[in-house]
Amino acid sequence: MIEKKLEKTSKKGASAKKQPNMPVAIQGYEGSFHQVAARSFYGKHVEILPCATFTEVIQQASDKSATMGGIMAIENSIAGSILPNYNLLQKSDLFVAGEVYLQIDQHLMVNPGVKLTDIKEVHSHQMALQQCL
Repeated sequence: MIEKKLEKTSKKGASAKKQPNMPVAIQGYEGSFHQVAARSFYGKHVEILPCATFTEVIQQASDKSATMGGIMAIENSIAGSILPNYNLLQKSDLFVAGEVYLQIDQHLMVNPGVKLTDIKEVHSHQMALQQCL
C-alpha cells in the first residue's frame, strides 16, 4: 500500500508551516495502518487525529487551525488505485507532499483450538480482504 501525505497550501503553493504540536488526520484509529504510516513519515511521537472516513480526513487536513495535514491511502499494490480518494483529493485545496511505502501484513486470528478447516466465512473491510487474495 502506498500512503500519501496531504498538506495545506499557502497562496504561493508552498507547504503550510508545520507545527509539531498539531495532530495529523488519518482514517482509522489506534493501531491502523494509517497510524503506522503517519509515525513513519512524521516520527513516532506524532499526535494523531482519528477520522471515521476519508472525507473527514480531507476536511480535517484542510483546516490549518486543526491539523498540520493528513495521511491518506491513494494506491494499493494489490488492489490498485483507490479512485474515490483521488477524487476527494482533486476536489480539495490539498496536494501530495510525500509518500510512505508500507508493507502490509494481514493475520487471521482465531480462538484457541479453531482449525483452518473450521472457518467458513471471514468478515473484514473490503480492501483488507483484497490484499489477502
